[in-house]
This record gives sequence, structure tokens and C-alpha cells, in this order.
Amino acid sequence: MTLASPRSPRSRSAGDPPPVRLTVAQYHRMIEEQILEEDTAIELLDGRLVHKDRAAKGEDPMTIGDQHVLVVKLLAALDAQVTRFGCHIQTQQPIALPPFSEPEPDGALIIGTPRDYAGKPGASDVLAVIEVADSSLQRDRTTKLRIYARAALPLYLIINLSERCIEQYTRPLPKAARYGHTDTLTPKQTLTLPLPKKKSLKLPVASLLP
Repeated sequence: MTLASPRSPRSRSAGDPPPVRLTVAQYHRMIEEQILEEDTAIELLDGRLVHKDRAAKGEDPMTIGDQHVLVVKLLAALDAQVTRFGCHIQTQQPIALPPFSEPEPDGALIIGTPRDYAGKPGASDVLAVIEVADSSLQRDRTTKLRIYARAALPLYLIINLSERCIEQYTRPLPKAARYGHTDTLTPKQTLTLPLPKKKSLKLPVASLLP
């Protein structure tokens, strides 16, 4: 799918109408009616169709960085550890956060099994959402963070490749579209993932870094 680049706010004249935001329902309808092609390189963020950024910093934004690929594989491998607790790991698949967003995070810890979902998981199904960030770091700290906080996702993790750490955001404040608490976990520390029935899984931070 080829998208025209939207004009920046600086290029809009005072008389221009505001940009039109797509709802999740409109987005799906446009795909069903083949107005848009379903494209694994596009996600719906705050009503805008946005190219996913999985590139290494300074590289072609349409490429996928080697470290990004590795960390997504490490996330997928966690599935074997969490399934016995009644949840599963989903990688690079959509989460429905209507009315205006359907992000496709690099990882998500989802309640239940994949067969429990005829459609896409929603906010109440998500225990944690994870983005692997290199050139996408600014977007992950701003646009993605606001979307996940507004949806009250309880734990948002950014695996920061350039700084070799995990940024941990907790205590979502939906009305303010931000998280109330932030931690930075270094490779020598431990990450705690929430599991159903008030259980948890502790992982060395280094195990999720390249």
C-alpha cells in the first residue's frame, strides 16, 4: 500500500481543515472493501496510518535491524515459559484499542491461549505490552506510550537497544495519557512480568538484550 506523506502542521495554512482520523471500524472496513490493502508494514495509531519503524538507528527506515529481529525472537521464546500459567506471548500482531488505534507491538503478554481469540485481543486481555526500540525510540516514548496509557495497559516495556536497558512504565493514568511511574532496568537487574492469578515471572534483563 502506498501512502501519501501527510503535510506537517507547519505546512498547513490557517484555512485547512484538520486531518481526518480513521476509526478502527473504518480501517477494517476499508481493508474488507479493498480500498486499502492489508499491509504488515502499517499500523493504525491515533487514527493515522503509520509505517512501522523496526530499523536500526541511521539505517533505511524500511529495513528491519538485525538486533530488532533477535530481540523479537527472544520475546517469542518466552511463550514456552508462560503458557503453563494461562497466558501466551504474541509478537508483532495487532491489539484492538478503539476507537482510533490498532497498534502492532513487538511483543504482548496476553491472557489465555491463541485459540481463545477469534478476533484481536483488546486492552482487558493484555498483561504487558512491549516495544523493541532503536530508531523508533522517540515514537515509542511518545505516541505509543500515550496510546497504551489511555487504554490503561498495566505494564509497558521499551527494550531500548541503543542504551541497552529496559524502560518500564507502570500505573497508567488514562485521562492524562501517561504512566505514573517509570523505571530504567539495566542488564544486571531483573524484570518481573505479571501473570494471571497474581503470579509473576522474573527474568534477567540481559536475557532480552542482544
